[in-house]
Order: sequence, then structure tokens, then C-alpha cells
Amino acid sequence: MNISRRTFGALTVGAAAGLLCTPGLSRAAAKIRLRYGTAFPAGHPGVIRITEAAKTIGARSDGLIDLQVYPNSQLGGESDMFTQVRGGALDLMSTSGVNQTVVPVASINAVAFAFPTYDHVWKAMDGELGDYVRKAFLGAGLFVFPKMLDNGYRNITTGSKPIVAPQDLKGLKIRVPGNQLWVTLFQTLGAAPTPLNFGELYAALQTHVVDGQENPLALIESSKLYEVQKYVSLTGHIWDGHHIFCNNRRWEAIPADARKIVLEELTTAAVNERADVKALNEKAINDIKAAGVQFNTVETAPFRDALSKAGFYSKWKESFGAEAWGLLEKDVGTL
Repeated sequence: MNISRRTFGALTVGAAAGLLCTPGLSRAAAKIRLRYGTAFPAGHPGVIRITEAAKTIGARSDGLIDLQVYPNSQLGGESDMFTQVRGGALDLMSTSGVNQTVVPVASINAVAFAFPTYDHVWKAMDGELGDYVRKAFLGAGLFVFPKMLDNGYRNITTGSKPIVAPQDLKGLKIRVPGNQLWVTLFQTLGAAPTPLNFGELYAALQTHVVDGQENPLALIESSKLYEVQKYVSLTGHIWDGHHIFCNNRRWEAIPADARKIVLEELTTAAVNERADVKALNEKAINDIKAAGVQFNTVETAPFRDALSKAGFYSKWKESFGAEAWGLLEKDVGTL
């Protein structure tokens, strides 16, 4: 699908200028410029696939849509970028946890030990539960793309000892995203969760500001966190995905045929990225082991039992609401 220059002659999106599209802009400013920010490092599939999509978007629009991708928190931490998107200073970003302050239900996919397999994940997040979350985002002025990026199942890494049972977390100073669900999870298990921006994590582990962290294997490998950790405990405690979203006023100001191209290509990128992450996770185990890091597989039932007895699931059911929780349990079973 090619887009005529006449279509775009009246409208532009200029994130650098911080302006919404208006019909009065000149033909000389006809190019649609979009900036996409992410905390993912440049080598992560979540950057590689979006960058590929940006090139395809440019080609399909005859160069009239210029999507620029900024990885590795170049435009600020995730909370900073989220604020920028809400205010219209940044066009697009992908993230998970920091959304909860504005759209509480956005973190429902992070309910600990909720998704046994990827079949459960995509049935829920590409289906009714995902639609429910996307509608909540729209109510907060944010357009969310229909497919999430896969960030993978999160696992715990540590510098002093492996995590085998819930009691091994007692007193562990562990970095978590700035998300109350993560904080509550580790507090309930007796750890000392410490919110830090991802861009600060490597140095914090290296200097022992924190002794551990939790992230998917693909991100542990691509960010080289294994260089400053000794153990990887395969807890798989949270499935983590990134929503791709845009300020809705800015999104609606883009011509419909341009939106169609961006929507199609970012959707394709997200689906392709999922397969990449799966393959990268499998490869990452061997690569990280080769660096001398020790792995252990964790029996998750004792962790889930400890959370249940402490009221973790009942608390978050009340927080998310009966409708959202019902959609979650419809796809994953009773929690």
C-alpha cells in the first residue's frame, strides 16, 4: 500500500517539536516523524524487530513515515518515557510495570505463577483479558497496539546463593521494577525489594547495592547481567510482556492510511519478536552457563502456596476487580 503525498500534505507528527498534528502545517513539513522509546538494549529482539518494522513502514509509505527507535533508555527511564507519552512529548514506547500507576489492571499479567505455559499467556493476552486491558488504557488516553511484545518468564539471579525455596528469599535485597505488584510479591516472600530503573541495574549489581534481580533470560543475556551474578534460579515467577502504546490524541491525528501501515507492521513485529525471544531464551541458558554461572530449576508449588496462605492472591483479586480476575482465571484456572 502506497500513500500519496497529497494525503499527508495537511498533517504531520513532530515529536521533537512536541506538537499535535494540525491541518495548517505546510507541505514542507509533511513527513510524519515518530519516536519510539524502550528500555530494551539494542541487541534485544524487542528492538531488532521494531527497527525492522520502522524500515518497512518507511518503504510502504514512500518515506513519508519516519519511525525512529531509541533503545537502552536513551530517552529516559521507563517511568520518564511513560510520562512523556502521556503528555505527548514522545510518540510511542513499550513497557510493562510502570503503567500500573495510571492503568492498574495493566499489570494483571504479572500475577505471580499465574501462567503455566505460553499457550495460557497468548490465549489470555491476545484474547478477552488483553482486550479488557487495552480498553482500560484507551480510557486513560493511550492507544495500545493489539499484540504485546514478549519479555519472557522472569527468573531470579543472585550473587551470593541460589534460590531454591521461599525461605531463601528472606532478607534478599532484590531489584524490581517500580511496580507495586512486584514489590508486594517479594515483600510477601520475605525479601527486600528495591525499585530501580533498568538502566541502573548492571552497576547496582556490580557494586552490591542490590544482591539480586529478576528478569527473563533473554534480557539477562543481552544486558550481560550474568557478568555480575553467580546464580540463575529458574523460578519463572512472572510472565512479563510489553504493551506498545501511543498517546491517543497523537494517534488519532495521524491519517487513517498511515495508521493502518504502522498498526500492521508493529503487530507483525510483535508476533515475530515472540518467536525470537523463545529461541533466544533457549540459547541464553547455554551462553550464560558458558560464562560460569550456575543454574538451578525451582519447584514453584511451595512459592505459590506461601503466597496463597499470606493472602497475596485474594489481595490482588480485590485490587484488579472481579471482572478482570474472572477473565484471568477463565484462561489460567483458579488461583
